Amino acid sequence: MQLIPKVAAALLLSVLCLPAAAQKIKLVDGDPSVLKDQKELNVEFTYDHLSVGKDSEEDYVQKKTAEYNKKEPGKGDTWAKAWVADRASRYEPKFDELFNDNGDIKAGSFPNAKYTLIFHTTFIEPGFNVGVARKNSYIDAEVLIVETTNKGKTLAKISVDNAPGRMMGFDFDTGMRITESYAVAGKKLAKFLGK
Repeated sequence: MQLIPKVAAALLLSVLCLPAAAQKIKLVDGDPSVLKDQKELNVEFTYDHLSVGKDSEEDYVQKKTAEYNKKEPGKGDTWAKAWVADRASRYEPKFDELFNDNGDIKAGSFPNAKYTLIFHTTFIEPGFNVGVARKNSYIDAEVLIVETTNKGKTLAKISVDNAPGRMMGFDFDTGMRITESYAVAGKKLAKFLGK
């Protein structure tokens, strides 16, 4: 009889980990080999038309803000500000850091670089951790390699699907989990472009 709870727990764990295991980076169009001899790569992040879980970003933020404010006045407003601020203070620097640690080209704010990588986040699953149960975060993105002086000229288009954000144990903060998704995306994208 003790076998049934163990099997059920193992099955539940494997189902929760499936989205994280299915990460893919795929060249959709073009040729990223133009980056081969480059020393620096300008990186820009965009978030327009972003979906969060089953909602649009706008609906998600409104819903979470109301939930938090109902529990503790002002907490939701603080959370909503952090939701946007985390992009520049956490996600983007972590992406650049892991990209730089795993690639031959230096990525970041280099407006004079010949090429720009535009990382357009299209979907965020924020995940959750409530102590006894958890779900990893993950992001999907569209990556464009463009000429810095002519951003309308796309040289390569790459899809990033299901970049997981998983940490061991203490990732109760949504921003922390999502930051890890950007770290994984940066690391894997650097390796993909280095092939």
